[in-house]
Amino acid sequence: MNPLVADKRFFNGLIAGDVQALNRILADDFILIDVISGSEITKPAFLTAIGSKQVKFEAVEPADNRVRLYQTTAIITGRTQMKGQLGDAPFHASSRYTHVFVSQQNEWRLATAQGTQIAATAG
Repeated sequence: MNPLVADKRFFNGLIAGDVQALNRILADDFILIDVISGSEITKPAFLTAIGSKQVKFEAVEPADNRVRLYQTTAIITGRTQMKGQLGDAPFHASSRYTHVFVSQQNEWRLATAQGTQIAATAG
């Protein structure tokens, strides 16, 4: 599987709230640096938040994806427009992201994800 396919499966899993699919894609030691708060979130905490619907993604639109391959590691950078619910509060975020995938058992697994909000421009 191509790392971009794995990245697309990750985003599709977020939108579907598919904890089983996300569990397969994420490395056991997965760490997310949250785009909204900047906090560090472990795989178990992330899957619990998705599974409990504490975090729901209604749309994730990636763009400008770029892949750099280093043997068993792939780094994907790009932009996203995200829309969803955090608890009862709706959120919208424009971000730049970095996803680091590692090849494990002939599958690309997401080891680290970091999002950085793109500030709205005045005007």
